[in-house]
Amino acid sequence: MEFADLLKQRRMVRRFSTDPVPKDALERIARAAKRAPSAGFSQGQRLLIVTDPALMARVAEGADEESYADIGYHRWVSQCGAQFIPCISERLYHERYQQPDKLEDGKELTWPVPYWWMDIGCTVMLIILAAIDEGLASGFAGPFPHPKGMNLIRSALNIPEHFTPVGIMPVGYPLPDTPSPSLKRGAVKPEDFARWNGW
Repeated sequence: MEFADLLKQRRMVRRFSTDPVPKDALERIARAAKRAPSAGFSQGQRLLIVTDPALMARVAEGADEESYADIGYHRWVSQCGAQFIPCISERLYHERYQQPDKLEDGKELTWPVPYWWMDIGCTVMLIILAAIDEGLASGFAGPFPHPKGMNLIRSALNIPEHFTPVGIMPVGYPLPDTPSPSLKRGAVKPEDFARWNGW
């Protein structure tokens, strides 16, 4: 698919068929996500791909799916083809930037921008675009609404302590869903979004 066509289809979907997604399609999405930038080649991103229905239900519980259902959304976190859970390790970035080739005057840089959040954001976008390229769609639920939910997801999926799951990305075949009420706000005009040679 042409890149411009991918972008035209990019949206957050909150209703999916429960039809399973072929494993090879999920693997291609994961390979695409691995192409995301990694500052200093820290390689702190990891993906969990959940296809087991019982585990998917546990993850949805940790994401407080009921709160979405209570305001009229479908049970889109558990009722999908698969869940992608992008995780990031801040520790791996600090370890990388304490190595000799990354030290500035013998010290780790002061991180004016947390590169790990930028990198995992790029990972998320690649999952979104790769899913579209596979004829699928995705959504994003997160951040987790309370520590209990985070702990439930960590425990259910055996996530190491130094990795943080940043959200849950249901992936699957899209069904008609209710547009987000937030869209009523309207889009920023192109000339307000991109400014040339200064603010």
